[in-house]
Amino acid sequence: MTALFALATGLLWGLADFGGGLLTRRTPALTVVVVSQSIAVVVLGVVVMATGGWSEAGPQLWFAVAAGLVGPVAMLAFYKALALGPMGVVSPLGSVGVAVPVGVGLVLGERPGVLQFVGILVAVAGVCLAGGPQFRGAPVQRQAIALTLLAAFGFGAVMALIAEASTTLTGLFLALFVQRVTNVAAGGLALYVSVRRGAPALPADGFPWRSLPALAFVGLADVAANGTYSIAAQHGPVTVAAVLASLYPVVTAVAARGVLRERLRAVQAAGAGLALVGTVLLASG
Repeated sequence: MTALFALATGLLWGLADFGGGLLTRRTPALTVVVVSQSIAVVVLGVVVMATGGWSEAGPQLWFAVAAGLVGPVAMLAFYKALALGPMGVVSPLGSVGVAVPVGVGLVLGERPGVLQFVGILVAVAGVCLAGGPQFRGAPVQRQAIALTLLAAFGFGAVMALIAEASTTLTGLFLALFVQRVTNVAAGGLALYVSVRRGAPALPADGFPWRSLPALAFVGLADVAANGTYSIAAQHGPVTVAAVLASLYPVVTAVAARGVLRERLRAVQAAGAGLALVGTVLLASG
């Protein structure tokens, strides 16, 4: 079950990152974050009321609040990085945040077996190679790398926090709702400050109504990914769940290849293959 839900997390995060990266090429990143997360808040609010999730309220929700504060910073940095650099380069670098939940798992006493340890090394190496990193170039590329590393730490922290925010399915719905409300509050405040400083909140042609379905998909896919990751982490080793979930850059790279016609270099294809080998080792271990 851990492998299944963790792989679903990777798929959902990969597609959400691809969609978010495309949207920020025309719409300010903060607006993408706030609008997509607002849609998620509405949907999650309905789900919480329908499932009676309010009864699961407790001190553990502070983990969700913390995840909600860290999340917008990470998403904003990541979307800006995606807008600056090729998705196939930025996305794999973002996966280094897996070190945070893996480190938490090791501190809590988890010890993966030999086969799983090899799988972790192979999968992480494959994810890094899947982007065919290109560190040479202009200062814009260095800025994209710096933003990506900031986002990576934030994503890793969110993974660790959300895994501690609930112990039941209805509690998970409430935790995700609280996280998203905090996301919108923090992102909305940042957007307000940005606008006061003269930055545009919308594209030149106004609110992107035609992009509303894509914004909804990005927000809901990100929520679903957090949910499936939490389930994966609760039913198996966090070290395994985190590494499998971090395969999302492979999904982003493949989506970029299929939709944007970004050509995969030999090193990227080799990295994708290694990531799949690592996945098999982790799942079989």
